[in-house]
Amino acid sequence: MIPRIDAAQLARGEAASLEALREAATGVGFATVFNTALDAQHVRDVLETYRKFFKGTDADKAALDMARTGANRGWGAAGSEQVDLDANPDFKQFFDVGFELPSHHPLSDKTVYAPNQWPQDVAFRATISGYYTAACDVSLALLRAIARCLGADPGYFDAAFQTPMALLRGNFYPSRPAWAGARDFGIATHTDYGCLTLLATDGSPGLEVRKRGGGWIPVSAPPGEFVINFGEMLEFWTEGQVKATPHRVVGGDAERISVPLFFNPSYDTNVAPAGQPAILAGDHLSARYNETYVHLQSKT
Repeated sequence: MIPRIDAAQLARGEAASLEALREAATGVGFATVFNTALDAQHVRDVLETYRKFFKGTDADKAALDMARTGANRGWGAAGSEQVDLDANPDFKQFFDVGFELPSHHPLSDKTVYAPNQWPQDVAFRATISGYYTAACDVSLALLRAIARCLGADPGYFDAAFQTPMALLRGNFYPSRPAWAGARDFGIATHTDYGCLTLLATDGSPGLEVRKRGGGWIPVSAPPGEFVINFGEMLEFWTEGQVKATPHRVVGGDAERISVPLFFNPSYDTNVAPAGQPAILAGDHLSARYNETYVHLQSKT
């Protein structure tokens, strides 16, 4: 079972909601949350902004193709990401933006802080930038609740998110192609690489979560509610208390838009379990990007 949790109750520290979050984080690895600071209309506006972009011309999208930049900012064509090397590259399209640093910052040369690429549509940039900021705020509030439900100080994670490697993505999943076989997915089975994922969707089905004992659980949420899950870094960081759970999108008859915010700490954050050799968050994330973005695979 995937818990459904009231974010406002979490913020107030209500025991039942904190316990539900603890069970989600340490058990199935997924939850849905509602009553956040992001309302349904705001999310619908973001979904439609991405939909308009993905339905735009091939030339407009190709001008922002991340394969030309050597980083992970801009548009990714179908087949440009391969999250499972035993499967074919994923047949979705996506568009990534992230946290930018001033040129004088000591971490500004890291590709995880690469400059964003934006369409010429000014409204697109305004809508997506505004949502990015709001979604980061919601994600940090959820991390504070996670710290609290694990028995730590609510501000335990705060200092690690001064320059977050937070990546906002718009995903466009077309209907499953007629040619698709057993190794073809909208996104193949994977665990998220970072800390916390805050996922908005258009409400269409498609996302499936692997059960601990085998099999799959479908999960969806309408605009204004969110699916959250936890990544590999948070599993390291909490010494295995929090679980990074495999999930996938096989694809079906309907197209689907989803908008995950991958909320990750600053590059130089040590996310290793206590007493273990250091694992810098940026090194882990960079290595995982190099494995899965097709345009970076040949460089490693």
